[in-house]
Amino acid sequence: MSQHLCRFCKTELKNEFIDLGTSPLANSFLKKDKLEVKEKRFPLRVLVCHNCFLVQLPEFETPEKIFSDYAYFSSFSESWLKHCQDYTDMIIKKNNLGKQSFVVEIASNDGYLLQFFKEKNIDVLGIEPAANVAKIAKEKGVKTLIEFFGENISNKISNEGVKADLIIANNVLAHVPDINDFVKGMKILLKQNGTINVEFPHLLQLIKNNQFDTIYHEHFSYFSAHTVKQIFENFGLEIFDIEEVPTHGGSLRIYIKHKENNLIKIENSVNKILEKENNFGLLDISTYQEFSRKIKMLKNQIKDFFNSAAQNGEKIVCYGAAAKGNTLLNYCEIGNEVIEFAVDKSPHKQGLYLPGSHIPVKEPKKINESRPNYIVILPWNIKNEIMNEISYVRNWGGKFVTLVPEVKIE
Repeated sequence: MSQHLCRFCKTELKNEFIDLGTSPLANSFLKKDKLEVKEKRFPLRVLVCHNCFLVQLPEFETPEKIFSDYAYFSSFSESWLKHCQDYTDMIIKKNNLGKQSFVVEIASNDGYLLQFFKEKNIDVLGIEPAANVAKIAKEKGVKTLIEFFGENISNKISNEGVKADLIIANNVLAHVPDINDFVKGMKILLKQNGTINVEFPHLLQLIKNNQFDTIYHEHFSYFSAHTVKQIFENFGLEIFDIEEVPTHGGSLRIYIKHKENNLIKIENSVNKILEKENNFGLLDISTYQEFSRKIKMLKNQIKDFFNSAAQNGEKIVCYGAAAKGNTLLNYCEIGNEVIEFAVDKSPHKQGLYLPGSHIPVKEPKKINESRPNYIVILPWNIKNEIMNEISYVRNWGGKFVTLVPEVKIE
């Protein structure tokens, strides 16, 4: 086995977190004429650093190849947009932001969040590497740089005499192979009294709730507050507040300042979360090693559900062509022989096929035409939104299924 070093502290990685076999890139949807071409598959083996406890995937594919033309558009989930609008109102009030303020979002996607700041006449800048997604943001009037964020781009912006009152990085930390360069860039771009907000899925919830399907190649790392604290402190930045938020199966929203900024006090919430992680066992390597055993048992349950439905001649479709669903289907070896089709609201995915499983993606109205027995909700984090939206399936006795944290039929 080749030697891998921790992407943060450069310790040799000796401990396995989980091995999910090999998988194509989770967002590499296929056109019909490419179904016969052999797909490129990469190992989905996750390691954990025994020194800083950063859970991580070795880099098998470059961010340029993954993100330059990207299939994920944030604006297609109404619950996520509501979360963003609420966040905007909260942070403007909390940070006393106004027309004189400057807000930067890293990985700003299609302008899903910055549009709400813009509505309040606050100056914004999005930094987004995927040109196809950034184009949508620009059409909304959200100023966007098509770049990967890091030290270089921060120096470029700062050299123009511009620094940010607020830097936002929602669900991007996991997507960064060079975490040190990324955080260094934040340090450079932040005003003396400015703050940073970072949201990321909480590793504690991933382990506790069997969220193995949130592991895919686009996510290079998985974080605890303990590890993130070390990373930011290494660059003279300090966490002063932490909130637990329900998005993506349980996330942390952390608030960061320059270490030398003594105007902002450290809240009790920081120690509370660190203590919670410690009590859960996130500073004990055996907690990470136990995860793999739990997921093998869940895989058997998932396969049993699909096999049983197939034997009974029951029809199954999936809702949501989500990246997490592609990890699950590939790991559990579920394909188009048992799932008729998947549906997704995004027109950017409709008419394509899921990577690996080759399940066709159609528009949601196809569910009513097909009348399946089971609708498997792959993006379980927005389960309630989906169940409300297509509650009509109950009319013919259709049932909803989620597979994480366990197989649940309702």
